[in-house]
Amino acid sequence: MDVKNKNALALAYIGDAIYEVYIRKYLLERGLEKVNKLQREAIKYVSAKGQAKYLQMMIDEDFLTEEELLIVMRARNHKNNSHPRNTDIITYKNATGLEALIGYLYLKDNLNRLTEIMNYIKER
Repeated sequence: MDVKNKNALALAYIGDAIYEVYIRKYLLERGLEKVNKLQREAIKYVSAKGQAKYLQMMIDEDFLTEEELLIVMRARNHKNNSHPRNTDIITYKNATGLEALIGYLYLKDNLNRLTEIMNYIKER
């Protein structure tokens, strides 16, 4: 599969699912078991606002490689002006960029780097 040229929104589509599984597993590992508490905690990570925040932190700290930044930028710049009502378009596009990066790494079978990025997020 030619992952590098895959549609950015397709990368974000799979990345969203992978990201959510990592976060849910992390929350269970922390000992959370009540569904309401799990949901409240998950929102901090999986909401567009949370995802955009973590992406910006990684960019500010030069945590991402040039190749990874290109994937993020391609997804952020994708022509899609629709977004959820509870977030602004810039936050949504940044969240999409993070999801695309997660999807890209997953489809490339670069699980070591994917784990590094998820650990970075979990440690913040």
